[in-house]
Amino acid sequence: MPETPVAPEEMRFSDALAELETIVSELESGQLELEDSIARYERGVALLRACQAQLAEAEQRVTMLMGELESDDTSDDA
Repeated sequence: MPETPVAPEEMRFSDALAELETIVSELESGQLELEDSIARYERGVALLRACQAQLAEAEQRVTMLMGELESDDTSDDA
């Protein structure tokens, strides 16, 4: 029985990125049938979107933390 792929948004960033790199290699090899290429491309797009969302969330968290640090610095100076 084939294994059901994990939804990209449920994957760890590193796992999604590794799978995306595998898909790119498979597509670049030119060895896939058209239907398989399209399916892999669609999976790749979903993985890319999930990675971008995780990066945006991480950036937002870092920005928030940096703001907290700056706020702490200005309150210490007062």
